Amino acid sequence: MSDRPTKSSLSRRSFIAASAVAGAGLAIGPGALLPAAATQAGPGGRPAARAFADPESRYGARFRWWWPHGLVDPQQIQAEVRDIARAGFGGMEIADVHHSVRLKDELDVEGHGWGTPAWIAAVKAALQQADRDGVTLDLTAGPSWPAAVPGLVPDDDAAIKELVHGLVTLTAGQTYDDVLPAPVVAAEDHVEKTTLLAVQAVRLVTPSTRESVLEQASLIDLTAQVTDGRITWTAPADGTWLLFAYWERGSGQLPEAGPHSSPEAFVVDHFSAAGTKAVTDFWEQHILDREMRRLIKRAGNTFFEDSLEIETGATIWTPGMLEAFRARNGYDLAPFLPVVLEVKEKYLWTFDADLTTRVRDDLAMTFSDLYRDNHLIPLRDWAHDLGLELRIQAYGLETDTLAHSGILDQPESESLGFKNLDDYRVMAGGRDIAGRTILSCEAAAYNGAAYNVTWDRVLTTLNSIYAAGVNQAVLHGYPYAEAPGAAWPGFAAFSPYNGATGYSEAWGPRQPSWRHVPRIADYMRRTQWVLQQGRNRSDLVFYRQKGWTATGIGAQWATNDGIPFGWSHQFVSSAAFVDRGVTLRDGRLVPEGPAYKAMIVEGDAFRGRRTTITVEAARKIADLAQRGFPFVFLGDWSKPTAEGKADASANAAVADAIRTALAQPSVRNVAVAAEIPTALAALGVEPQVWHERSTVVHQHRRTGDADLFMLANGRHAENRPLALVEQEVSLTATRGGDLVPYVLDAWTGEVRRVAVYRQDGRTYTLRIRLTPGSTTVVALAARGWADPSTARTDHVVDTDAADARIEARSLVVRASAAGAYAVALSDGTTRTATIDTVPEVVALSSWTLVAEDWQPGRTPTTTDTVRSVHRLEALAPWNEIPGLEDASGVGRYTTTVTLPKSWDRSVGAYLDLGSVLGSYAVKVNNRAVEQASPTDTRLDVGHLLRTGVNHIEIEVATTLFNRMRTAQPEVFGAANRVRSGLVGPVRVLPYGEAVLKV
Repeated sequence: MSDRPTKSSLSRRSFIAASAVAGAGLAIGPGALLPAAATQAGPGGRPAARAFADPESRYGARFRWWWPHGLVDPQQIQAEVRDIARAGFGGMEIADVHHSVRLKDELDVEGHGWGTPAWIAAVKAALQQADRDGVTLDLTAGPSWPAAVPGLVPDDDAAIKELVHGLVTLTAGQTYDDVLPAPVVAAEDHVEKTTLLAVQAVRLVTPSTRESVLEQASLIDLTAQVTDGRITWTAPADGTWLLFAYWERGSGQLPEAGPHSSPEAFVVDHFSAAGTKAVTDFWEQHILDREMRRLIKRAGNTFFEDSLEIETGATIWTPGMLEAFRARNGYDLAPFLPVVLEVKEKYLWTFDADLTTRVRDDLAMTFSDLYRDNHLIPLRDWAHDLGLELRIQAYGLETDTLAHSGILDQPESESLGFKNLDDYRVMAGGRDIAGRTILSCEAAAYNGAAYNVTWDRVLTTLNSIYAAGVNQAVLHGYPYAEAPGAAWPGFAAFSPYNGATGYSEAWGPRQPSWRHVPRIADYMRRTQWVLQQGRNRSDLVFYRQKGWTATGIGAQWATNDGIPFGWSHQFVSSAAFVDRGVTLRDGRLVPEGPAYKAMIVEGDAFRGRRTTITVEAARKIADLAQRGFPFVFLGDWSKPTAEGKADASANAAVADAIRTALAQPSVRNVAVAAEIPTALAALGVEPQVWHERSTVVHQHRRTGDADLFMLANGRHAENRPLALVEQEVSLTATRGGDLVPYVLDAWTGEVRRVAVYRQDGRTYTLRIRLTPGSTTVVALAARGWADPSTARTDHVVDTDAADARIEARSLVVRASAAGAYAVALSDGTTRTATIDTVPEVVALSSWTLVAEDWQPGRTPTTTDTVRSVHRLEALAPWNEIPGLEDASGVGRYTTTVTLPKSWDRSVGAYLDLGSVLGSYAVKVNNRAVEQASPTDTRLDVGHLLRTGVNHIEIEVATTLFNRMRTAQPEVFGAANRVRSGLVGPVRVLPYGEAVLKV
């Protein structure tokens, strides 16, 4: 596919060569199209540009705010709200999480536990301050996770349940005459009640250390033979027999890292109405007084629940499951109880492998439906009554997270648990099909990285997942200042963690980089504003038999050969697909939403690519195909079957519908994934974005007056390497009219016309430059959309200069070397831009470093700084500078550079910082360079430099990791020192500019 021809008849070679001049390109990227003075533009132009420059705080990233439950000072709580508000973030989520606290007894759960008056008073103080500061607060359903209620005990109807089994092995003809075999998995503390569900016997066919094979036809129901807890039964005269007793009981699961309350809180049943009612009743009866309700309406945002981490050593269960299963699936689960039993999340027995898998799938979907009907929907509606939206991580089990993402106000993902970008696209598909806006993410948690995370790492993670559909970050996290036993620099919820370094990160003023956070927060706020405008658009949708996520199992062709060329895709599960809202109009599926151009139907990725599909989905595919919508079937669909344990009539209905679909001219069936592009081309399906193979990923949003494209040089998975990308990208508008491309710089808030591009109908081809992890945003909109003063009619279509920009009624042409440059304009004329002189590249090697080493102070929350001065003839990381080997903190690097008299207003420069290990800020002649990005260390300093002596200051903030090695050696001391500081090489890369009046 890399040889796909361009539509333009203009020379691509000269266009590419001109933009690829080393050190001189003005290609679109972070800070690339800044005015000559490189200063931040204020709000101006039309409303869209003004809103982008300074979005409302609700678009800002949020923090997961970790409290040691109610053992907090309301004044400190309010100070922490002020900290994040002043830094430019949008809000905080109160979470009772304290895994690191070793002195659990000092947490005082009776006086200050979750839900106590002290905790409630602190929540009110936080809400009051949030209201004053214009940020929002999210409330978590219970202490830690999963959702739990103080005072609930495992035997209560509302507590989560498990299915356990007792087992006796009998030889042929052997008689068992005794009490029923007790559960093989011991009960947790506080579990007293056990209810017998059934007793069965079945013949063992093939023993195995994995799943032993049982003879399905031999199963005998012995429940009626039980008397007073005893049974007498003789095994048949052939083979080995297993006698099962099945018991329902409370699992006794507690929320993570307790205790959190007194009385203790036990996890609720997420699959029953009683479990959800226990949550809402506790809030109504113990927390939601009149003042709390008023404060929530003023400063509340969402009611939040963490991931569905229901854990038991046996089998997850819920009362009434046998009845619910029959109602949903039309057959009894009881005869299949042996093959759904689990011990420590492992199945022990199986019948026929295919049949067993289908029954297990039916059980998983029953749990999924119960979770939806008894938990998600009632909790959402209850939250709405409070004036809150519901935000939940609705994954963790084999439930239809995709469909559930359309039910929730704010479905949430997580960067730690998700394996690749397709895990996010699963949830984005559910969100977009349902017409919702937000896909949130618990973002930037890294195992073993506490106090060692840089903002370029965070942004590389965020920018990648932004391209996959995420548009709200809840950063992991912001800890309350202190807790019992916490050492310097204060309480951190996950560090130490079981004696080890733990999970990152403890953000806030304790981090040296916090001084640089406001511009990073502004970047995230502007980016999230872009990604919450209009509707997300996607080229393709993959039919997925199961809406599971956090699996790492994605669309293989799209990952390998679709995304690298610009294709975009999402997923749809059967439940979401057959919804009445999934309609076809003008050749687009869900036209008011993602407007899919085609669907790809694969075999079940979780079941060996088995070609199964629900009857409802198969019939809808047949109907859409008959109406001309394009489908590509992958694999052998000659004998498809219905999902789950279907009967013959269901299988026949599926087979008939798929045959009908395959007979339509809008449908192709390919044997291997490599044939998908050919099939799509034959169906006339093209991507909205096109580029040569690269690591560029994107998200496309369509608004009422623009197409917005966020382009990121991102990772499909965390371990994928990235490199600088400089290439052409073709973007196709979804509307006609006299449109032009704009670049929206999320670092400065500036919106500017793109001066150099080719146009072929609705397709615009332009050049981008993206360093690893960085982004740019391009809008296709009407002339004057952002800046009426640049509503000129002509632009550059080709030039052998590096680039050009539009300023008022002029074109400013840029190049890295003196010479005469041809500039071909869209009006058909060619002009010559003459650049008389460009000075030589200047290397800056001699520096003065003033280092502030942050060290433990008198208390765990105070920090002392030790100042030292270092003369550097060559840059080096701090761990290689004598006296700074174990230092962490802030370094200010200063130097001067003397420039020749030829450095006049026609000369500008980039300041290339090389490698910067930490966050940074730059001043040139005491003027701040605003577009500094942690993911791109080449800054356009425009005309800030001048003839004669120039002063350059680079402030670098390191992580705290090296100092933590000496401050907490028992936790961090075994790790090697990390490299930090300004490493360079730092160079001044001059360019010349010439103005063309047109």
